[in-house]
Amino acid sequence: MLKFYSFKKQDLISWRLKAFRRRVWYKTLNHLERALINSVIKVVDRVQSVLLTKVLSSIVKKLEAAMESRVKRMMREVGQALAQKISVIAQSWGNKTAQRWKDDQEFVKYLTVMRINTPSIFSV
Repeated sequence: MLKFYSFKKQDLISWRLKAFRRRVWYKTLNHLERALINSVIKVVDRVQSVLLTKVLSSIVKKLEAAMESRVKRMMREVGQALAQKISVIAQSWGNKTAQRWKDDQEFVKYLTVMRINTPSIFSV
């Protein structure tokens, strides 16, 4: 499900600038997507078309995914699963507070950073 934005000219300029700075503007978006954003910036102050909003939302979602940091991506993909497993194991050992560990974002971040920094010879 796409998250819909109320796009303003300044929002699109900001997205474009962030994408340029992180060097994903040309890598992530094709020619038509870049041209659409540039055209909307030149012509419109605020997007009112539902169809245009849907199209722009999908483009912004692509940019968000491309600009996501490695740690955040790994937290979502690896750290959350590790926290879940450790929480279940600790609960089976009788730790009643371990139920909250899977939802603790700082714990998930810790596990993720530890996983990233573990040498490959120790990985299973």
